[in-house]
Amino acid sequence: MNKLKQLMIRIRRGKLVQTLYSITFSVVSKLPRNNKLIIFESFHGKQYSDSPRAIYEYIKEVYPEYQLYWAADRRHLNIFQEKNLPYVKRLSLKWIFLMARAKYWVINTRLPLWIKKPRKTVYLQTWHGTPLKKLGVDIDDVQMPGTDTEKYKKNFVEEASKWDYLVSPNRYSTDIFKRAFQFEKEVLETGYPRNDYLINFNNPKEIQTVKQRLKIPTDKKVILYAPTWRDNQFYEKGKYKFDIELDLQRLKEEFGDTHKILLRMHYLIAENLNLKGYEDFVMDFSKHEDIRELYLISDMLITDYSSVFFDYANLKRPILFFVYDLEDYRDNLRGFYLEFENEAPGPLVRTTEEIIQEIKVIEREGFQLGQEFNEFYKQFCYLEDGNAVNRVVNQMFSKHRD
Repeated sequence: MNKLKQLMIRIRRGKLVQTLYSITFSVVSKLPRNNKLIIFESFHGKQYSDSPRAIYEYIKEVYPEYQLYWAADRRHLNIFQEKNLPYVKRLSLKWIFLMARAKYWVINTRLPLWIKKPRKTVYLQTWHGTPLKKLGVDIDDVQMPGTDTEKYKKNFVEEASKWDYLVSPNRYSTDIFKRAFQFEKEVLETGYPRNDYLINFNNPKEIQTVKQRLKIPTDKKVILYAPTWRDNQFYEKGKYKFDIELDLQRLKEEFGDTHKILLRMHYLIAENLNLKGYEDFVMDFSKHEDIRELYLISDMLITDYSSVFFDYANLKRPILFFVYDLEDYRDNLRGFYLEFENEAPGPLVRTTEEIIQEIKVIEREGFQLGQEFNEFYKQFCYLEDGNAVNRVVNQMFSKHRD
């Protein structure tokens, strides 16, 4: 059965099927447009999250006349079923008919290249983070599986050429996006709709409600560990390895009675983490629907080179950067846009012992917003006022709504 399943997956992902899908898509796209139909997708259909979620929730409330669908990966249908969301299986025949006739696409990652955007479809690309590590054509040496540097850059630019609008959280990101994606259409420099939640729901009542729903003791402090993936550590295309370098035993010895650690791996990381012996201290929320709730209930963030810290900074809470492989990541894998060592809004640490010492300092002295943090906030978070989704939707609809 397993071999048959693998064979079906290979056939479905093969060039013949993709060609047939592409032809079908092109034919269906000639049919009349459904001007009230909007398709949403977050992280290749694996999540109900991010800016597409914020935009969906806003349109559903303010413009109820629209027909809304989520593109859902067949392995993650339960996420959409449990919330009673309108969804369609991504890459199914029904999905082709909906996508090809929809007036709007709202998506935060790239689509398969064989999909040709119909001329009258409006493609809103929200992207999924303020860039620290280099993107698109700015990457010097691509080390991801299934591609090479020239092919990767060509495909990225081809995909970006389909976007009608690209959402940007700040001027810094706008400049990078235009160059790295070679994007020549309209950038909506509005702030990220996904961060409206952090501004509008940052209060003790909401934090307690979320903790209770996620079964996290309300009397314990929460540390969120949210690292990114490494381009050159993979099993296959789209599935990346991750060796957790944190010494969970040492952390438990120091903070087991007073804290909970929440793990949130990047959506491309394929690991099933072995947390045996740490169940009462560490909780894996890698498959939780939306990281925004984890931000809200966390007293501190530990990350590395993930863009999560740009969003978390809106909460003005402590951030530690666990960068045990800094030189390799910076010099060999991606490269950074920022002078990371000087501009990161928190201390850079390389060992668990250093993490422990930094946490103890914060516990003892409290967290102070220093000049570096304030400068960072002014550069990257100045647009996040809780109303980004209004600005994005209004700008998208102002030119195209019938």
